[in-house]
Amino acid sequence: MPIEIKRLCHTYLAGTAGEKAALKDIELNIEKGEFFGIIGHTGSGKSTLLQHMGGIMPPEAGTVIVDGYDFADKKQRIEGRKKVGLVFQYPEYQLFEETVAKDIAFGPKNMKLEQEEIDRRVRRAMELVGLDWERFAEKSPFELSGGEKRRAAIAGIIAMEPGYLILDEPMAGLDPAGRRAILDMLSGIRRETGCAVIMVSHSMDDIAAYSDRVAVMQDGSIIRTGTPAEIFGGEIDLEAMGLELPAASYLGNLLRSKGMDVPEIYTIDGMAEYLLGRRQGA
Repeated sequence: MPIEIKRLCHTYLAGTAGEKAALKDIELNIEKGEFFGIIGHTGSGKSTLLQHMGGIMPPEAGTVIVDGYDFADKKQRIEGRKKVGLVFQYPEYQLFEETVAKDIAFGPKNMKLEQEEIDRRVRRAMELVGLDWERFAEKSPFELSGGEKRRAAIAGIIAMEPGYLILDEPMAGLDPAGRRAILDMLSGIRRETGCAVIMVSHSMDDIAAYSDRVAVMQDGSIIRTGTPAEIFGGEIDLEAMGLELPAASYLGNLLRSKGMDVPEIYTIDGMAEYLLGRRQGA
């Protein structure tokens, strides 16, 4: 398995009055190239799990293996981290260079690549995130719009050509159109590069629309892993966990309560297509 996690545990403030078990015997496998969503209430352990996948936090118990690199071993973790690109909330806050191109080149330069290869990666990354080279390369990152800053920051991660792009709430603070644009961009990056996308989000609509598989976390444990249809199909009472259902699920439930025979649909586009087809066939 490209990412294989077994019996992973982590405790904050161990041995103190504030001790908290953040991860409890996590078992998880993530395939190359898949779009994997992670959902759960605030404090369920999502961000801590991402930091272990990204090699920021070494496992104190259990194993995290990425492309054969065991993150319990410091030397292997250093090598394995090169396979992973980690994007935190509001990644634009990490921009600091004089120009967009220099900022995106920062990671590849630290990898000690030849200048020609650095230039190729910067141009490719800008293309993948939708920033035109001629227009943006020599601009100051601080002159960009909010959405452009976020794209530039993600381009800096993409330029290091990770096999796994790990994102913690990458659409935080964006309106629906902005969220859709970033998600479409991530799908395009995945399609063009073959990298896996592992994303934490509180938006069930986004998770339902873009994920191949979803893990549900609660109190430091993964309580269910499955396809969006399996996760949002009623096997788990997500609302009891403080999580919202996708908007399409709410609408479907409402229509069924009014006597309409509506199938289980979890995405807004899918529901719109179904209702339009039903109307045309009426």
